[in-house]
Amino acid sequence: MKFTAAGDALIQRRIQKDYPGFEELTPYIMQGDARFFNLETTLNREGEVCGNQFSGGTYVRTNPEVLEDLYKLGFNMTSFNNNHALDFSYGGLEATIEALEASDFVHAGVGRNLAQAAAPRYLETESGRVALIAVNTSFHAPMMAGNENGRFPGRPGINGIRVSERLTVNREELEVIKSIAKKMNINATNEIDRAEGYLPPLADGIAEFGELNFYLGEETAHEYIANQSDMDRIAKSIYEAKFQADYVMLSIHSHEIEGTSKENIPDFLKDIAHKLIDLGADAIVGHGPHLLRAIEVYNNKPIFYSLGDFILELYSVEVAPAPFFEKHGIDRNETVHALLKHRSRNFTVGLMEDKTMMETIIPYWETDENNNLISLKFMPIEVTMKGNKSQIGLPRKAKDLTLVDRLAELSKPYGVTMTVEEDGTVTCKW
Repeated sequence: MKFTAAGDALIQRRIQKDYPGFEELTPYIMQGDARFFNLETTLNREGEVCGNQFSGGTYVRTNPEVLEDLYKLGFNMTSFNNNHALDFSYGGLEATIEALEASDFVHAGVGRNLAQAAAPRYLETESGRVALIAVNTSFHAPMMAGNENGRFPGRPGINGIRVSERLTVNREELEVIKSIAKKMNINATNEIDRAEGYLPPLADGIAEFGELNFYLGEETAHEYIANQSDMDRIAKSIYEAKFQADYVMLSIHSHEIEGTSKENIPDFLKDIAHKLIDLGADAIVGHGPHLLRAIEVYNNKPIFYSLGDFILELYSVEVAPAPFFEKHGIDRNETVHALLKHRSRNFTVGLMEDKTMMETIIPYWETDENNNLISLKFMPIEVTMKGNKSQIGLPRKAKDLTLVDRLAELSKPYGVTMTVEEDGTVTCKW
């Protein structure tokens, strides 16, 4: 079978009919039987629904007609299981579901209850049936879909993997944290609740500091731990998908980092990717941190830890809800221009001003009858940063191939090497 994929399409407006990228990119995308991208926006009309009290950053929305343009680009599978899914509350989420259901896209990862959000969705192709499962590790707690029971319906939302932080410190550091907490009375409410029986006793070797717990260990460490019940739910989805489909693609949206760089992949994400392949997933398509991360081939299955931004139109927000202005200390009756200018420090910082965030790839891979990877290449892509405002934020075939050097360096520890071909595409070996 054959596959293509793209990262985040943070799209805010229609793509003009004469956009050059249709001729440049569509033939390449169309090589795949299954052709996936991450829909990083909500689909609803101006004034139709309310803005939520929180967002994934920018409050993103656009009209449902953009799906026609993305389909014309060549895609046939998507998910909006990302940190923006609830930007416009449950109304915006359900409007997006309805728009996708009315489209020609297979979509997964968001539903009217948790069972729907977790369910695999299927694409029928001449080469075989492809299952899509979409998960998310970076989200506000209310975004998680809920289960129904005999008396109440489930809660709309995403198929999430809840991730907890474990902060480990040595004995000396633990005592310092306890001392500071005591001086500040930061745990007073919890201590009262424990005394009254509303919270369980604090175990030995734990220092509480407000909402944070520090654990006694041999060395200082910061770890992420995936929720086991969420992993069990996804394992069940993969088990079902392996029966129903010939190939299982898993989309992962994740913003967490290791250390101080967005390019660094946290250990828990590597562990999740490997476990999902061990369970039966045939490809992991990652996105979220708005830049490229390493490519790995694990047990003859591709892992794209982040494909970066395929479309990035943060400056194309035309209208915004009051909470977006209030979040940045701007009068809610101000213009969006003033809001974005303020947030970007006069258009000098932010994703739209960073070339690294405007570089991406479209991978194309082929598999054998056992779903093992037999070839992998990609087209380097640059997202337009300056000039014609109809094209800012839209992808084009890259002329500057320095992104290949950076991606090759990131992928080297995983045993993946890259060679630029005469046509500008890049062949990967592992």
